[in-house]
Amino acid sequence: MSKSSGEATASDTAQLTIDGKTFDLPIIEGTEGERGIDIRKLRSQTGVITLDAGFANTGACKSAITFIDGEKGILRYRGYPIEQLAQHSTFLEVSWLLLHGELPSKAELEEFTREVTLHTMLHEDYRRLFDFMPKSSHPMPVAAAAVAALSTFYPEPDTDDRIFRATVRLLAKMPTIAACAYKHSIGQPSMYPRNDLDYCSNFLQMMYAVPCEEYTPDPVVARALDQLLILHADHEQNCSTSTVRMVGSSHASLYATIASGISALWGPLHGGANQKVIEMLERIAVEEGSADEFLRKAKDKNETTRLMGFGHRVYKSYDPRAKILKQTCADVLSRVGGSSRLLEIAQRLEEIALSDDYFIERKLFPNVDFYSGVIYQAIGIPVNMFTVMFTMGRLPGWIAQWLEMRHDPDFRIGRPRQIYTGELMRDYVAADKR
Repeated sequence: MSKSSGEATASDTAQLTIDGKTFDLPIIEGTEGERGIDIRKLRSQTGVITLDAGFANTGACKSAITFIDGEKGILRYRGYPIEQLAQHSTFLEVSWLLLHGELPSKAELEEFTREVTLHTMLHEDYRRLFDFMPKSSHPMPVAAAAVAALSTFYPEPDTDDRIFRATVRLLAKMPTIAACAYKHSIGQPSMYPRNDLDYCSNFLQMMYAVPCEEYTPDPVVARALDQLLILHADHEQNCSTSTVRMVGSSHASLYATIASGISALWGPLHGGANQKVIEMLERIAVEEGSADEFLRKAKDKNETTRLMGFGHRVYKSYDPRAKILKQTCADVLSRVGGSSRLLEIAQRLEEIALSDDYFIERKLFPNVDFYSGVIYQAIGIPVNMFTVMFTMGRLPGWIAQWLEMRHDPDFRIGRPRQIYTGELMRDYVAADKR
């Protein structure tokens, strides 16, 4: 297969010398020129392994789903720039793109949208699951438990048709599950989904509508939410996506596999970052009073102040998603009439940081979390639901990665190695003689 068709190709070799012996290792090149040393036979040929904490320099798979160039601030889904998709596409259209590799035809998108809409309802027996969760529970473990519990209501998909049905079911029911988790936490009855509303408008009415009262979702808010979901739909081999691939490699249930991704995303170092941004902005508004004073403390080695929402493990320039959300944030606040104080502080932080050598030298630019939290708060999403919103967006990416892994000819169950640093062999001694 030619390189232009999306297949990585062997372009050269690297030489590794161990104990005076030299070994040739193939260098694999991807379609965008990314290069990696193929070490799949390293241990069998040399008897050694690599050590790479956090897998920061290890490619665990070949993937045709998402391309990121962190140095240039590029993010593309299946070759399409995120800027174009965020402006012109919808979340369900992007979901189809991630899952199938191509944009849908008009007929395909209409049918896909109809299928998702018709599967948003939860089985009444299943809905009772939420009644057994403490109201004080964080919505993320509730969502993880609920998704895993889908495997008790639906058989594990084992054919392409059943896998597609399971995919539709997950995309359809995730907003309903998220809204039910929220309604349960505040002691309100959950609302049934409505088939006359689009994906995000339906979620908003399930979140905010109450019985016997009229509720009409704001189309500007629904569009902003749709855009947020698009921007979070996939992001290469991050912690939660790698978890989905690792768990899925054992051929665990699709529902259990996705639940594992939700659990990984719950961590504050991964999906909880935008919550930290809101907490920081609120602290500035109450304590420091100005972005200037806060950044002065952030640069002081004797202070514990940390600038949240800047810098990224991958991006070493401006996160392209943050650029999109900056304008969306202003549009939403203008529409809902909410307080712009946090946005003003955020914009001032960005203005100072982008002109300060301290932050420029460290390549600390705004990331997607910097503005997403402000938008979520403006439209009334509680802080503890921020990560659930991330989950809704990332769902099609997780499923696409799971599907790609299952069809990978090089598929193997995940099994990292280790360098043992424990005790040498020693003999057991009975307790009364120790």
